[in-house]
Amino acid sequence: MGKRSKTLFPGFGDSEFAILDSLNEGVFTVDRDWRITSFNRAAERILGISREEALGCRCSEVFRADVCEQNCALRRTFESALPIVDAPAHIVNRQGQRIPIRVATALLKDRSGNIIGGVETFQDMTQVEQLRKELDSRYSFEDIIGRSPAMLQLFDLLPQIADSSSTVLIEGASGTGKELFARAIHNLSPRSKKPFVAINCAALPDTLLESELFGFKAGAFTDAKRDKPGRFALADGGTIFLDEIGDISAAMQVRLLRVLQERTIEPLGGIKPVPVDVRVIAATNRNLSNLVQEGVFREDLFYRIRVVYLQLPGLAQRREDIPLLTEHLISKFNHLQNKNIAGVSDEVMTRLMEHDFPGNVRELENIIEQAFVLCRDGLIETKHLPPELRPQSGEKNGGKEAIRLDSLERSAIEEALRRRHGNRRQTAADLGINVSTLYRKIRTLGIATPESDGRGKRRRL
Repeated sequence: MGKRSKTLFPGFGDSEFAILDSLNEGVFTVDRDWRITSFNRAAERILGISREEALGCRCSEVFRADVCEQNCALRRTFESALPIVDAPAHIVNRQGQRIPIRVATALLKDRSGNIIGGVETFQDMTQVEQLRKELDSRYSFEDIIGRSPAMLQLFDLLPQIADSSSTVLIEGASGTGKELFARAIHNLSPRSKKPFVAINCAALPDTLLESELFGFKAGAFTDAKRDKPGRFALADGGTIFLDEIGDISAAMQVRLLRVLQERTIEPLGGIKPVPVDVRVIAATNRNLSNLVQEGVFREDLFYRIRVVYLQLPGLAQRREDIPLLTEHLISKFNHLQNKNIAGVSDEVMTRLMEHDFPGNVRELENIIEQAFVLCRDGLIETKHLPPELRPQSGEKNGGKEAIRLDSLERSAIEEALRRRHGNRRQTAADLGINVSTLYRKIRTLGIATPESDGRGKRRRL
């Protein structure tokens, strides 16, 4: 089969395509049946899909945007005959990452004025969005990266937890993203317009922690020149995040228990309780249940904060997310540092997949950031990794049998098929690939598929 042409539209020549390919914005056109008829170079780069793969496909199959089904900008243009400019949307690239974009649309007409299709341009807003988030520190549940079963289970729970006002306890090792989950719960909740206030309880001694949490009145102690509101007062109407709650003293546990029971605070030097409307999310990298059994943590406080419980998995328990997290971090640092690192070598990915990651996602982020310092362009190689991840002299595979990338790919596809009960279309969407690509990989990797296709039907490849 010969190579497809750049466009299926009559009248588009090389000069027109030279112009389209010179643009930084993605550009594609569709016919009246919503099939893509042209696809420029920027669209290939942003989506990670080649022009040859896109041509002839329905645009919704390629873009998988959040507006395709109900609020398609191009459909609105077809219905109203009016162009749309600067409409916000999200698309999903081949790696399954949601990319914020700005969209403009217009109709395409032939020389007689007949409508023959439509054109849409889209601009990648990832860098702008990332900078905004860095400035605002407002992260949503969509910013938590993962496709492993453990993470998908947490994703299913987050909206339900956010809708309630119950106290939440998050347990997880350092670097698993406890504050990110807390912020996501807050930003998905009815309290999202109110403050999110975080404090690390392990970072302050009791005397300072008490004044930080509950505030003080002028004259409460020598240097108290004026009233100072505490974190609970600052979070009124919103959410307070008590990080490392397992490290607070017995005396502070008593104070905190009273706040949770009475929903009031008493500033230092105050003479009457002050009511507060605050949702509490607590987190710890310790096992609070064990601390209760050891008599270190109060049982009554434990049950007060453990109304809703989340256990975050370590990165070693969700290794299938490492490639996705690595791609996300490379994209993040490319935008922040204005670089163009293409990715990591196969040997680097093998090293990352074999590593136990005691520091979890934070450690992986530090590894990639260090590699960005040492790598100017191209692929990140083992020489760019920290010393403990580089091969030793005379060592080929780090003393372990290298994990083959095709076996990782096979495992990911098999797991997605099981999770989706054999439904090929849903499996492909989870994996961020086209259905035709999924079928090809099933055949080439020799994957045994479920008899059902996920819709109660038997299906043969």
